[in-house]
Amino acid sequence: MPSGGMSSRSGEGRAERLAQNGEHDDAAAIYIGMASTSTAAERDRLTMLAVEQWLYAGDITRARNAFRGVTQPQGGELLWLYDSNTATFSLVNGDPDAALSLLEPLSRQSLSLEHRLRVEALRADAWVQKGDPTRAVELMIQRENWLSGSRETERNRKRLWQGLITSKPLDLRAAAEVADDPVIHGWLTLGSLAASTGQQGIGWSNGVVRWRDLNRHHPAMTIVDDLQMTDMQLLDYPRQIALLLPLSGRNANNGEAIQNGFLGAYFATAGGLNDKQVVRIYDVYVEGGASAAYATAVADGAEFVVGPLLPRNVTELANDILVPVPVLTLNYLRDGSLAPPGLYQFALSPEDEAVAAAERAIADGHTHALTLVPNNNWGRRVFGSFATAFESMGGTVLDSRRYTTGNPDFSNTIEDLMALSGSVRRYQRLRANIGGPLQFDPRRRQDADVIFLAANAPAGRLLKSQLKFHYSGDLPVYSTSSIFSMDGRSDSDLNGIMFADAPWIIGPQSWIQHLPDLFDEHWPGQRRLGRLHAMGYDAYYLVGALFAARGGFMDEIDGATGMLFLDRDGRIHRRMAWAQFQRGMPVSLPDAITVGGPIQDLSDNAELLPPDATDAESWYDPTPEE
Repeated sequence: MPSGGMSSRSGEGRAERLAQNGEHDDAAAIYIGMASTSTAAERDRLTMLAVEQWLYAGDITRARNAFRGVTQPQGGELLWLYDSNTATFSLVNGDPDAALSLLEPLSRQSLSLEHRLRVEALRADAWVQKGDPTRAVELMIQRENWLSGSRETERNRKRLWQGLITSKPLDLRAAAEVADDPVIHGWLTLGSLAASTGQQGIGWSNGVVRWRDLNRHHPAMTIVDDLQMTDMQLLDYPRQIALLLPLSGRNANNGEAIQNGFLGAYFATAGGLNDKQVVRIYDVYVEGGASAAYATAVADGAEFVVGPLLPRNVTELANDILVPVPVLTLNYLRDGSLAPPGLYQFALSPEDEAVAAAERAIADGHTHALTLVPNNNWGRRVFGSFATAFESMGGTVLDSRRYTTGNPDFSNTIEDLMALSGSVRRYQRLRANIGGPLQFDPRRRQDADVIFLAANAPAGRLLKSQLKFHYSGDLPVYSTSSIFSMDGRSDSDLNGIMFADAPWIIGPQSWIQHLPDLFDEHWPGQRRLGRLHAMGYDAYYLVGALFAARGGFMDEIDGATGMLFLDRDGRIHRRMAWAQFQRGMPVSLPDAITVGGPIQDLSDNAELLPPDATDAESWYDPTPEE
């Protein structure tokens, strides 16, 4: 035992109390502090206790760094702790089989109560990852037998719930269909409902009330009670929805992609509704225009209208009607246009993505930006949004250049932006004055710490390579979804660029994780229209939320295109997911607030770059005019 044994025991007692109260970071700090004054096995024991607490806190980096210095024990409780920590790291890495190879033998040993509880919880986590939620529920129900007191039981049930809501909806649904035990069946059906809806929307709220009526004495009622859902919270929803889309002509593919996404969400939800809901679909061209299609839909009994898609159709609708039935358009009115009451607007706005890039850059500590945007209307729009947002948060846009699309050589533009031309001229003057050759390496400007690059994939590949050639490859580059074209080509030339995009594309939530592949399988010709599938999917959920809000406050929706929120002008905006190109592929990134340290950019030279924020634009305008 280290010197000051009584003090050590007192410190451990305090750390244990903090851990029991969920203050895992503080508990880890005490353990690691004690370890620093201890020797040999006692140091390793305290370090492993700190590692355990950091793992509970989700601080994987600190846990890994500390665990590297621990020597594997030969046996006893120290080996139990070592193996359970190792198993946890395997679960973090998504390798449940490696975790179970350690946990299953441990579970057959005569463990102390503390270690037994941890091993059984980790086994349940592993079976969730393996896609066997029934086994996980059985283990957590059994684990309750070793607990004393309602507080520990409640924590056990909350941990089981967290495992279920991160499970695959199809796994939960399949397991529930064959579960005979009513307690297990109840956990699985509630978990399936949560995992398939993301705990939002009319399917979720109606489903929870129905589940509660059928499972009055189920142990998961404590979870439902925590959700504070009552019969009054059953979302009212329109019994008939009209979908106005271009289903013929040049934009038919776009209209069909949105239709498929919308119906996918509808069929996922319809089974949980008490009353039948009807969706009627109208081709705006067949109906004679947006206003005529809207009038027909209202006459047919629509209680909510979704569409149209094309900007000129949205303008036509806004100008021609007073909106007796609420409508969610799938594009924005032009800035400065006044929307009539009852008209909401939802768009895959490149301006929102440019704002996201500015926010991410500032959050990552960058305050002095250069911008490269195309010399067209789209480039001017995203530049304006980025610059306004960036400077409103305290940043400075030092300089900007517009490049000409279709030109493969951007050398002059980049040299000018990076002030390399001035460096070359200084060299030429010195050489003329000296009258002989000089060793010369051009030096770019040093006042910038970030680049916002607005480009589609073909232009982006050229621009990123030429930035590197012109001594600017060390600057972090932020972009928008347009940089990722999903054209099947390698994106190695884009390595290091970070970009904002729809979660459907770069990091689907658990309740929609299976859908992108499913849509690709059924509609392979729409593979590059995944963002429109996501838009249609979200449009359906927005209908229920907006209908219930009745012009008032709408709760945020964790949607397939991003976190969706409503502004005072009736526009839906998005907060998007982030990815970075690594080894030619987009890799999902954590939210900016959780980024702690460098992000590995596996570029051609395998450099380690600091966190970059992508330029967040959407080159892809899904609503071209005819």
